Amino acid sequence: MIAFVSGPVAALAPTTAVIEVGGIGMAVQCTPDTLSGLRVGQEARLATSLVVREDSLTLYGFADDDERQVFELLQTASGVGPRLAQAMLAVHSPDALRAAVASGDEKALTAVPGIGKKGAQKLLLELKDRLGAPTGTAPAAVGSAVTASWRDQLHAALLGLGYATREADEAVAAVTPQAEAAGGEPPIGQLLKAALQTLNRTR
Repeated sequence: MIAFVSGPVAALAPTTAVIEVGGIGMAVQCTPDTLSGLRVGQEARLATSLVVREDSLTLYGFADDDERQVFELLQTASGVGPRLAQAMLAVHSPDALRAAVASGDEKALTAVPGIGKKGAQKLLLELKDRLGAPTGTAPAAVGSAVTASWRDQLHAALLGLGYATREADEAVAAVTPQAEAAGGEPPIGQLLKAALQTLNRTR
């Protein structure tokens, strides 16, 4: 079990950060929110969860231990693998997921690509006694990674969540006014949530 990785950020991609640990580059799969808080050349510490498969070893990275714990708890529900768990955390903060489960909010869960109404109902039942009550912590404000524009990051994140290129293009266009109104570099996490809402409305 690799509990965390710590070291300078060697590279950033739309879904991956490479952290240099003892001269070795560790590729870590992260959500847009987590990636947006990293900078190439700067020190970083990511809580991690190693997912072992017959044909692969994949390291998932998180901004803090709470996010990692929720990622692992989500996978205790039937039908939830690491990719879906990460997609859930790309759309909602850990506390927002706790609140959704505690209040039985199906709509919040169906906002996640890959979760339909029946799946949401099943998850609400299975996770009700596992995630715990909301802690009341607000998600930290984050900037955007310097290696790609917000459009590139958002587009890549949508493709990674399973949307077609055309759908991703349309979603980026739909949230452009919101991004430009924010000024500077808009937070990718907020734009991703807005983009997913527009996609769910058109489906």
